[in-house]
Amino acid sequence: MYLDPVNWFAVFARVGAVLMVFPLTGSTNVPVRLRVALAALAAFLLGPLLPASGAGHGAFWGLVGLIFKEVCTGLVLGFVARLVFFGLELAAGILATEMGLMLSPQFNPLNQSQVTAPGMMLHWLALMLFLGLDLHHWLLAALQRSYALAPAGAAGLGEAALLDILGGTSRLFVFALQIVAPVLAVSFTISLIFSVLARAVPQMNVFAESFPVRTLTTLMVFGLCLNLMAQHLLNQLRRLPDDLLRAARLLGAG
Repeated sequence: MYLDPVNWFAVFARVGAVLMVFPLTGSTNVPVRLRVALAALAAFLLGPLLPASGAGHGAFWGLVGLIFKEVCTGLVLGFVARLVFFGLELAAGILATEMGLMLSPQFNPLNQSQVTAPGMMLHWLALMLFLGLDLHHWLLAALQRSYALAPAGAAGLGEAALLDILGGTSRLFVFALQIVAPVLAVSFTISLIFSVLARAVPQMNVFAESFPVRTLTTLMVFGLCLNLMAQHLLNQLRRLPDDLLRAARLLGAG
């Protein structure tokens, strides 16, 4: 099969942008050469399957414009695929605040930053579920199908695509609330109980007495509800290929 050089550059730009944004391949521990090699391999595999594109042929600036559009398209698709991990970071911050673990951050080698213990656990849980359930292959298949919905050089960020992305960011708060709901309920109950005790026994130091109880209780609830949290996380991860295709369809219509 004949590989059009323009198609190769277009696929390389889009896939490379997605790999740069997605947490699994965009972390600082993944060498840049590996991301470039994966993008080049995907371009060699997907390029012959695409129809010959006349965009960029015979014009240097036309090729530059095509690559710029594909990089922007890849960044948008990568952002859509990363939204679930943004929701996890939001949920982890709320959990750490309720558990009293905000003052004990840990070093995350994936993005060279300081994260809390619940954030580290949820992040690794998401990556294990993503790889263990073979969702990375489904995501690659969705990325290949995206060229049928948003051909190379024909994608654009229209109003429908922008509203869909904004709607996806708003759904992050619902997802984060589903993750932290059990811990929030227990934390609110403990605050209510100690508020009543403070009125009954004014001499009690409510903050000093409630802190260890809140920490131990929320840690216990977090461990008991980890299976439920994983189920909510799994539901979001399974939607990633469909979300990617929907975003590609809207980009192609724009």
